Amino acid sequence: MPDADGVSDPLMTRLIGHTRSFDKLFEEYFDTLDGVLDTPSFGTFTPECLRLLRELSLRGGKRMRVVVLHEAARLVTDEPAQGLDAAALSLELLQTHGLIHDDLIDDSDTRRGGPTTYYAYRERFPDHPRTALGLTVLAGDLALALSLRVLLDARASLPVRQAMIEVQTRVTAETVMGQVIDLERDFTAVPPDIDVIHEVADYKSARYSLLAPLQLGLLAAGEQPGFYDGELRSYARLVGICGQMRDDWLDLFGDEHVMGKSTGTDFRDGKRSYAVTALLAAVGGPERAVVESALGDPSCTADAVATVRGIAERHGVAERMRVDMRRHAEEAALVAAGWRSRWRAEAVDFFELLPHWAVERST
Repeated sequence: MPDADGVSDPLMTRLIGHTRSFDKLFEEYFDTLDGVLDTPSFGTFTPECLRLLRELSLRGGKRMRVVVLHEAARLVTDEPAQGLDAAALSLELLQTHGLIHDDLIDDSDTRRGGPTTYYAYRERFPDHPRTALGLTVLAGDLALALSLRVLLDARASLPVRQAMIEVQTRVTAETVMGQVIDLERDFTAVPPDIDVIHEVADYKSARYSLLAPLQLGLLAAGEQPGFYDGELRSYARLVGICGQMRDDWLDLFGDEHVMGKSTGTDFRDGKRSYAVTALLAAVGGPERAVVESALGDPSCTADAVATVRGIAERHGVAERMRVDMRRHAEEAALVAAGWRSRWRAEAVDFFELLPHWAVERST
C-alpha cells in the first residue's frame, strides 16, 4: 500500500489540476447555456434563476467528485475518454441541486462564501416568502434536470450515454431517499445506532459523491462497472463513512480559524451526527444534562459549544472517533488494493490514498 504519510500531496496535486480544468469547463458551459436551452422569452425570473445557478455552481467547492471521476477513468486508460466532460458537468450540476435543497431544508443563509439560493430569493421577495420558497425549489429542480440533460448531449456512444443517464437517475433517487432518512434520524425517540448513521451517510452522500463518479469514469473509459458492483459499492460506502465522520468530528472538534466557519452547527440543529451520538453514548448524569440542553438549541452560544467539546474530550470521544475513521479508511484502502491485478497501478494508488486524505483533512 502507498505510504499514508504526506497523504495530501499527491491527492492535492491531482485535485488542483482537475479542478482548474473543470472550473474553466463549467464556466464555458454556463456561458453557452442560453444558446442551447430553450428558455421562455417572457419575464426576468428565468434568467435570474439561471444566474443564481451559475453563481452558486462557480463559487467553488473541492470538486472531489470530478477528481474521482477522472481517476476512475485512469484506472483503465491514460488516454482521453469520451464523455468525461459531460459526466463531470452532470455530477457538479447534481451537486448544485443538492446544495440548493440542503440549504432550504437547513435554513442556511450562506454557502461557499456567498448567499444561498434560498436567502437570495428571500432578499429578492421579502414580502412574499412562499414565492421565495417556490423559486428556490424550482431552481434546485432545474439544476437536476440540467444534470441529466447534459448527458444526453455527451460526446460518447449511445450505449455509454444511456448507461451514464441510468447511473445518475438511480443515484439521484437514492440521494433523495438519503435526505429523507437523514431527517427521520433526528426524530427518533432514542439516539440512532451506528448502523443507521452509516446508512444515512451511504445514501445521502457516498452514492452520489463516490459511487456515481466511479461508475461514470469507468463507463467513459470503456469498462463495465456492473462487473465490479459489490466492491465499488463497498469502497464508496467506506470512504463516504470516513468523510461524514470527519465532517461531524470537525463540527465539534475542528479549528474555526482553519475551517473558516463556526463549530457546533450540528448541536444547534439537533442533528444526531456521529459526534453527537458518540457523545450521548459516553456521558451520563449532570454532564449529559448539559449536552442535552445544548442539543437542538439554535441560540446555543460559542461558550456552550466549548463546554460540550470539553466534556467530549474528557470522555475520549474525539480520539475514539479518530480510531473509527482510520479503521474505515484502512478497510477502504484494502478494497482498492485488490484492484491492482486488474487496473493501472498509478490510479489504484490514488484510490488507496483517498480514504486516508478523507480522515486527515482539516476543512
